[in-house]
Amino acid sequence: MSQPSSGGICPICGKPRDQAMRPFCSKRCADLDLARWLKGEYAIPGAPAGDENVPAEPEEDAEFH
Repeated sequence: MSQPSSGGICPICGKPRDQAMRPFCSKRCADLDLARWLKGEYAIPGAPAGDENVPAEPEEDAEFH
């Protein structure tokens, strides 16, 4: 079994970090964190996604028809 690191706590359960599993204390906590990412429980704050970044359709010019 690995030695706990000299500083920091596991962001999942609050136990001392394990140097081999940092920043977590165990494989279990690392797996729980991964599952949260995969389920979409974590999100980076920002503007809501929408159509504002989609380029507008070019306007057809009657001269070229």
